[in-house]
Amino acid sequence: MNSPIDSKKTLEIAERMQLAKIGEYKKWQNIINKIKKNQPLNPAEHRYYTNMTRIYKDSSISNRSKIYHSKLSEQDYKPTCHICDQRSSYYCNMNDQYFCTIHVVGHDENEF
Repeated sequence: MNSPIDSKKTLEIAERMQLAKIGEYKKWQNIINKIKKNQPLNPAEHRYYTNMTRIYKDSSISNRSKIYHSKLSEQDYKPTCHICDQRSSYYCNMNDQYFCTIHVVGHDENEF
């Protein structure tokens, strides 16, 4: 069951992302218009929004910028690890891949 979103916070984030020129302007504009009109987002718009930001159940917000590995919450989709067949626990936004707890560290030669 999906919990309702906080329209005010969601709108604020979408407007900030559009203003900062993160992502595609037209996609953000469509999302902003739908939120203002209290229309539901279609699956593609929802996926686009959640790929750029995360809003968790407690309404804390984090932009995906300098945090390269995001620990997946209980509500997040968890595909198999990119390296093995284990269920993933982390998402790496540098290479857009999911990893288990074993492979999240050391999978990228550019990591510190």
